[in-house]
Amino acid sequence: MRVSLQPAYLLHSRPYRDSSLLLDMFTAEHGRVSLIGRGAQRRSRGGSQAALLQPFRPLLVSFAGRADQKPLLAVEAAGAVPALRAERLFSGLYLNELLVRLLQRHDPQQPLFALYGATLECLATKPVVDADLRRFEFGLLDALGYGFDPAHDGHSGLPVVHGGWYQYQAEFGLVACDTAAVAPGARFAGGDLLSIAAGHYDGEYGAAAKRLLRHALASHLGERPLHSRELFRQFRNAGRQQ
Repeated sequence: MRVSLQPAYLLHSRPYRDSSLLLDMFTAEHGRVSLIGRGAQRRSRGGSQAALLQPFRPLLVSFAGRADQKPLLAVEAAGAVPALRAERLFSGLYLNELLVRLLQRHDPQQPLFALYGATLECLATKPVVDADLRRFEFGLLDALGYGFDPAHDGHSGLPVVHGGWYQYQAEFGLVACDTAAVAPGARFAGGDLLSIAAGHYDGEYGAAAKRLLRHALASHLGERPLHSRELFRQFRNAGRQQ
């Protein structure tokens, strides 16, 4: 199989042998693929491929083969690298880590690919991006088949009640709960859920939306913590100490 000029983004890379790179790429038509950039770090007259192989840059890649790790045949820039600085950089790394941890290889996800590119653009240009991050998280859960409707009890199928309380369960989504049996951080007010279902992911509902999606993603990520989240915590603590 040979694939030519496939729109792609680099999610993660690591050195391989003397001058090569192992590349985790997110492509428009082939989903997440693992490629080997042979000699990618070797300097040549035109520069190394490593200069192009940067996270968040829109790329066009060509690759071939039937093995799980296919050789990268060519790479071209398809746009400029979005200017992600400070907290926005860590948000971009967070998106990449979610995709690496949760996407199966060779599973085409064209709507999610488009949503990822749009979210990177928002991170680079918009003053407030909380709603865009929540929108991406919901889109990722939908793409993986783990989506849920915040406006309905996933167990009973009944509409969420404004004055009720609910908790997230991975197999159902949101289900009604007894507040005496569920810790405050693990339960959600029906009114907040109805607003989230209507697309209000920021403002007064932002904290509830972020907490809800953290619960939902954690049930699929497992116990290993997100490295990007720890890096952001260190960055924020360092800023406070200055």
